[in-house]
Amino acid sequence: MNAQSHLLRKGRFSETGRIYLVTTVIRERAPVFSDLQIARTAIAQLRHVTNAFACETLAFVLMPDHLHWLVQLNRAELSRAVGAFKANSARQVNLRLRMNGQALRQKGFHDHALRREESLLDLARYVVMNPVRAGLVRRPGEYPHWDAFWV
Repeated sequence: MNAQSHLLRKGRFSETGRIYLVTTVIRERAPVFSDLQIARTAIAQLRHVTNAFACETLAFVLMPDHLHWLVQLNRAELSRAVGAFKANSARQVNLRLRMNGQALRQKGFHDHALRREESLLDLARYVVMNPVRAGLVRRPGEYPHWDAFWV
């Protein structure tokens, strides 16, 4: 990670009601979520954080080495919700893998706030089509680790 990457967060704020596309990556792009049980553990934590932080998951796809999460904030701060997901899922996955104390995810995350002129449906399609673009499946329905509000 760039030594100046912390500067990217300067002035960052999250806005109630705003929709964000969040991407968070596994350290060294290890394909940890290729394992069905580990992927399901992470998805359970995503659902838990969604409820605990009063956000709404509009769509997500958990790829072998990263997560794309389309989320609408209700009263939570984006960095707190993402941080809770990363911490909780890392704790649970590390327990399952017996990797105590090892960092599971890279520091930080990427976020993109949906602009008025952008199509929410197009962004959701982008999220769920990720496994197809990566060559993992031919159709989104063949991939087991995704969900969307519209389905």
